[in-house]
Amino acid sequence: MNPFEKIFNYQVMSRLHETGTLAVTSHERTWLKAMLEHPAAGQAFTSETLAKLQSMLEGEPPLDMKEGFGEKAKSREHQVYHPLLRPLRRIMLKRGGIRLSHRIRDGRMFEEQPGLPFKLEYSMVKREWYLIWYHLRHRALMNTKLQHIAELAEEPVPAEEAAAVEADINRMLESRKESAVIEVVREYNNELSRILYAFSCFEKQVGYDDAADCYTIRLTFLGDESEYILSKLRFLGKRVRVVEGGKLKRRMRESAAKALSRYGIKEQQPVLP
Repeated sequence: MNPFEKIFNYQVMSRLHETGTLAVTSHERTWLKAMLEHPAAGQAFTSETLAKLQSMLEGEPPLDMKEGFGEKAKSREHQVYHPLLRPLRRIMLKRGGIRLSHRIRDGRMFEEQPGLPFKLEYSMVKREWYLIWYHLRHRALMNTKLQHIAELAEEPVPAEEAAAVEADINRMLESRKESAVIEVVREYNNELSRILYAFSCFEKQVGYDDAADCYTIRLTFLGDESEYILSKLRFLGKRVRVVEGGKLKRRMRESAAKALSRYGIKEQQPVLP
């Protein structure tokens, strides 16, 4: 073994990084070639990009999945990719507008609705994509499942109007923000990284009291995200407790009371003076 191999490799990788070049292994090229044969590849790439990738990988050996791979029984498969993702991302990059027809929960259809796309979000629980968009006619922030969108077309919006709408959206989101302080029980300080990971998708500030050897986490979130935070708090159990945030405290107390009632234990009310 060459003792200077790591140095040479580091120099090569540094030069590749400087020039914006990505090194791909033969295993990755073989795997990509197999993935491009999936029917979803036609939706994930444009026809030109797909043809270019297939021509570049034409000389690669095919991936033999007959031996060494076994598929176990599973539930119904949900496709993570949606055909509207690519066009929506392109519209959002250009800060363009949209005109969409979509349906709501009760089945009613709203057609030719003018709007400005703001954000794409994926729900890990429901395994569905959502489009957060601004309704230009009603001046309201909407949240629509991509699978509920029947038709979508790009519509130009003046740059000044788009900037004003984005500022209005940011003001609306700021007004919907709530905060709460979560205290880590001192016995579980060594699990701080796990606890922080549970709240990784939220804006947070971590504080530490040296005298009490206590960590606190201040979370900032939108009002409609409180139920998700509650699910994380229940998952963490006795590792944490809510010290600020009346809404979260009340909901956690209600959950605890319902859980105790299932075992015939009634919640003891505090004795008022």
